[in-house]
Amino acid sequence: MLAASVPDSTAGVVEAVMGASRVLVAVAARSLADSAEEVTLPQYRALVVIAGKGPQGVAALADALGVTPPTATRMCDRLVRKGLVRRRSSVRDRRQVRIALTPEGNRLVTEVAERRRAEIAGILRKLSPGEQAAIVESFAKLAGAAGEVPDSDWVVDWDL
Repeated sequence: MLAASVPDSTAGVVEAVMGASRVLVAVAARSLADSAEEVTLPQYRALVVIAGKGPQGVAALADALGVTPPTATRMCDRLVRKGLVRRRSSVRDRRQVRIALTPEGNRLVTEVAERRRAEIAGILRKLSPGEQAAIVESFAKLAGAAGEVPDSDWVVDWDL
């Protein structure tokens, strides 16, 4: 079992985060399933990265997603066909192609995020204000350690 490789001092923390992760993945999957768009979780993650970091090249997107550039290219091909992202040559260097959200992609990210927020709010209402404050502090630190861009820093209407 992999848990054996985790030091005893952090095993409880790892298990708690794994449990929270399962809950959050289930919430994400449900909020995406309620969408009219047929988008996989990895495709949605790509849309979220583009929403958070703005238009970017496929190599940068691949790096952010932890996939190879050919995998990111195929994913972008599918998202272009669905009308959720667009490709444009860079104004400065026409050889560079940048990927950006379309208005439809922006709408999808916004709607799914709103559904997730609503469901998470329902879960959090079951906790005391003190427990909620502890979660805010801990999750903010976890997200920062992982390099995640806070939602408040997103600029969803990035331009190419």
